[in-house]
Amino acid sequence: MFDPNSSASTRSAQQPVRRRGKHKIFIGMSPGVGKTYKMLEEAHALKATGMDVVIGLLETHGRNDTAEKAIGLEMIPRLARAGLSEMDMDAIIVRSPQFVLIDELAHTNIPGSEHEKRYQDVDVILRSGINVYSTLNIQHIESLNDIVARITTVIVRERVPDRVLEQADQVVVVDVTPETLQERLTDGKIYAPEKIEQSLTHFFKRSNLIALRELALREVADTVEEESDDSRNRADLNCNIHERVLVCISTYPNSVQLIRRGARIASYMNAKFYVLFVENSDRFLTKDESLHLETCEHLCEEFGGEFLKMQGQNVSETIANVADDRRITQIVLGESQQSRWKHLLRGSFTQRIMRRIWQKRIDLHIIATGV
Repeated sequence: MFDPNSSASTRSAQQPVRRRGKHKIFIGMSPGVGKTYKMLEEAHALKATGMDVVIGLLETHGRNDTAEKAIGLEMIPRLARAGLSEMDMDAIIVRSPQFVLIDELAHTNIPGSEHEKRYQDVDVILRSGINVYSTLNIQHIESLNDIVARITTVIVRERVPDRVLEQADQVVVVDVTPETLQERLTDGKIYAPEKIEQSLTHFFKRSNLIALRELALREVADTVEEESDDSRNRADLNCNIHERVLVCISTYPNSVQLIRRGARIASYMNAKFYVLFVENSDRFLTKDESLHLETCEHLCEEFGGEFLKMQGQNVSETIANVADDRRITQIVLGESQQSRWKHLLRGSFTQRIMRRIWQKRIDLHIIATGV
């Protein structure tokens, strides 16, 4: 017999284990990009296919178009407590729809609630087997809090752990240009008129929005790439999302310059950074050459890169294999030190590399070092 006074967490322990629901998060760079509207659009599409969809919690913030978009969807009444209202987690679980929409995932619940944060309520709902659609702004992700504060000078108090985003089954970025967002703000579609001017000169400054937009797009790209790392097969490795820079060095002194140049390229692109030395197993390195490689390895580590030392008779083939294995998007080489005769007889080293990577969508940088 169901006891309405028991908590959802207690009931879940008494009930048989159910399949965990799927969690889809709509994320954006700031308020007003259209996350809730997009979520409601998809909810109507689900309902049109016969799915049982309800609204667990909706925050319209006085936006008429958002409120109108919710018409036609069943809404679970809020729970009233001490003059305040909150999402009724227990009522959602009792109703047991196929999908529930829950706005503002980072929200802090009112005092006296079973859980402190809304994302904790969502976790219970997911464990009960209900699929959840929710919304989140990029500034509410815990690990990005300091970065957002530097960009906007605003300390965000309501945050969710990174694992919430990482564990989501699908993350959708709802994106608009900074100019479009500022127009929406000016037109009164985000905040009340008295807040518009202050918002335009503070949080909603164009420079802030550009940085936040890049942060949102990059965060979702990183999340998608981590998921693809687990599931993609080797045939798909040329489909890269994140930039990766590979600097190819030799025993020549110009290697140090190449590493520095490659590190700058990686920094500009916010890319992973690798340094590769291909060692010929038929040839022993001199003491000076070994010391040179140690210097290169230490310099690579100082730049936060990974030093790779591979054996191979064919240098260009080994480089191409490493590029394929590490999903490299940018290769950095120094000017060829080949003699003119070798160049005429065998073709340049650069040409041999290009022949091996031309179908792999890899950019090649040839750096003049003056050595």
